[in-house]
Amino acid sequence: MSTFVIAGLGNPGPQYQWTRHNAGFLFLDRLSCQDNIPVTRKTFSSLAGEWNYAGHRLILIKPQTFMNLSGRAVMQALQFHKLPLTQLIVVHDDLDIPFGSVRLKQGGGHGGHNGLRSIIEQLGKGDFIRLRIGIDRPVRGDTSSYVLGNIPPDQMELLPRILDGGRDMLEMMLKDGLPKAMSMNNNRNFLEG
Repeated sequence: MSTFVIAGLGNPGPQYQWTRHNAGFLFLDRLSCQDNIPVTRKTFSSLAGEWNYAGHRLILIKPQTFMNLSGRAVMQALQFHKLPLTQLIVVHDDLDIPFGSVRLKQGGGHGGHNGLRSIIEQLGKGDFIRLRIGIDRPVRGDTSSYVLGNIPPDQMELLPRILDGGRDMLEMMLKDGLPKAMSMNNNRNFLEG
């Protein structure tokens, strides 16, 4: 049985709960709700839970360090479980992906995302798997106020379909491997039929 740490990124606190930047938290909240997995244990500077799926032990963490210090929590979880970077899956919002799409990716830079930047700084490199939830880019204005803005009501209605699509991708990756999950899903938009 292999173990993975799945880190959903976000900021703690009610004022951030429904912001675009909390897509990673929202993903784990949805999983937690659907499968009745409490992600409430305080450990690794995070709220944590455990999910067993397809012979994998999955340590779910929601870092409580605020986004720009996410790397600390992720490092604690990996060190405690003695896992390499390749056993880390980070779920996060992505400005460069359209709303409705979710993409898997192995490795890469931080693309200006403070949570990824912190994780890469702490771990020394970016060779982990990312589940990237598209939030679109603002037409104009500042990206930081956009990502920290609440998800608008019309998008909130559609969000469960997108998060469930991301979960299907994650499950396919765990069962059939990353290349298949990427080739089958990375060009999909979960809002189109």
